[in-house]
Amino acid sequence: MHVIMTIVALLIVLGVVVFVHELGHFLAARACGVRVNKFSIGFGPALVKWCDRCGTVWQIAALPLGGYVSIYGQEDMFDRKKYNALPADKKCGHYLSVPAWKQFIIIAAGVVMNFVLAWGIYSALFMFQPKNVQLPVVGQVIQESIAFRAGVKPGDTVMRIDEEKITNWGELIIAKELAANRDANVLLLRGDKLVSVKLAPAERWGLIADGSRTEFRKKGFFGAIRAGARETYNQSKTLLVVLKQIVTGERSSKQLGSFITIAEVSGQAMAMGLFAFLSIIALLSVNLGVINLLPLPVLDGGYLLILIIEAITRRKLEGRGMEIAIMCGWGLIIALFALTMWNDLARVFGR
Repeated sequence: MHVIMTIVALLIVLGVVVFVHELGHFLAARACGVRVNKFSIGFGPALVKWCDRCGTVWQIAALPLGGYVSIYGQEDMFDRKKYNALPADKKCGHYLSVPAWKQFIIIAAGVVMNFVLAWGIYSALFMFQPKNVQLPVVGQVIQESIAFRAGVKPGDTVMRIDEEKITNWGELIIAKELAANRDANVLLLRGDKLVSVKLAPAERWGLIADGSRTEFRKKGFFGAIRAGARETYNQSKTLLVVLKQIVTGERSSKQLGSFITIAEVSGQAMAMGLFAFLSIIALLSVNLGVINLLPLPVLDGGYLLILIIEAITRRKLEGRGMEIAIMCGWGLIIALFALTMWNDLARVFGR
């Protein structure tokens, strides 16, 4: 039963997040006058398919892990000679028939939809899920720790870390992670006085929360919208910092996981209830959005960077050089997939 729940949770989480991403590309292409040949819900052979009045083939495929859209002519973006050789009637609705700013919108729309999905879910959770929030009040300071030597005392309330306002202990942990490689300026409320200390980078600062200082919080509509946007931003920023630290060797690449990790976490969240499961969908949606913005040629971020370079240089990037860049991008993606699979298999089998 546990295995079935894990598989179902994985299919739902990946299905929703990837479907929403591709829906963004689809809606933007339609709005910009570019034809969409196919919208597939899932991968592999089609189980059911139909054609809408605009000529797009919709299908439900055998493997329901997300989906994809096939945009007419997008594969020719680095071969304008092929596009120029088309007769006039074949250019209608072609990806290259619209100006570069519309191409930018089409490519960016998938990532935007992922962030909108996360924002919507986080906002709904803040609005409908009352939380017993751990306040950022220090209960204990470990002897001779970074915080102890900096002068932090039990009873202090953490108000701000660098430029980040702190309203709960979870935000404190995130802000600490973001300041992992530099001194952090921490503003404390001690009684009725504000005290500023500087905490050096360390795996742990030595702070333990005062477990008795909690409060139930439930936000109104506008407060939830603001909190949802802030949570989406914080999660995005945290992931970028973690990726940077992995690239620079400050964190171990063993922390990266594949769809096996996603399945395990999704299954655990589903067992915990609807709110926890929605939180995982929102987090994965943020992750997909951030990853897709990385400047690799096969990702949305790479294509957006190419359009920006073309706009600045007023030259089209095409030919053999771009083919090599695309191949290198695919090589990096395959290598990353292999690394994450190895990490998960080594963890599962205890190696």
